[in-house]
Amino acid sequence: MGRWISGFIVPESYELYGSEARIDKDGNRIVATNNCLWLTNLDHGRRHQPLPLMTMVENLKYSKHKEIKGKKSYDKYDNYNAIEVPFTDAIPSDYKGVMGVPVTFLDKYNPDQFEILGNSNVRGEREHLMNNAKSATDCTYISGKAQFARILIKHKK
Repeated sequence: MGRWISGFIVPESYELYGSEARIDKDGNRIVATNNCLWLTNLDHGRRHQPLPLMTMVENLKYSKHKEIKGKKSYDKYDNYNAIEVPFTDAIPSDYKGVMGVPVTFLDKYNPDQFEILGNSNVRGEREHLMNNAKSATDCTYISGKAQFARILIKHKK
């Protein structure tokens, strides 16, 4: 249902195919994708709902994610002073430093709870990155392996 609330009006020359394409009641050719997300900085009620979080110890002990549960600590990046948090629901409530979180964090972002510091960006060929990455804006690594792009955040309080 969610993907039909918005879409892109495309020109006559654009071929409509698949379940994401339709013609609306006004004759507009619309393509709605299930891999797009509208983000806004307009103020609305959900924007200020705090994200419920567990402490770092609780996440390591009780997380539903096998990548976290049972570990001794969160992974740290080789080339940037931050921890890797592979799932938004695994953001520790008590960590004071910088955290690399998935891009999916953005639709849960509360500006009263978190500060967005930037992003890590994997771009170019792996060899280029391995030889030239100097900061998280080039790429983040764990044990020499390039990681997925991350949003770099920090708790406000």
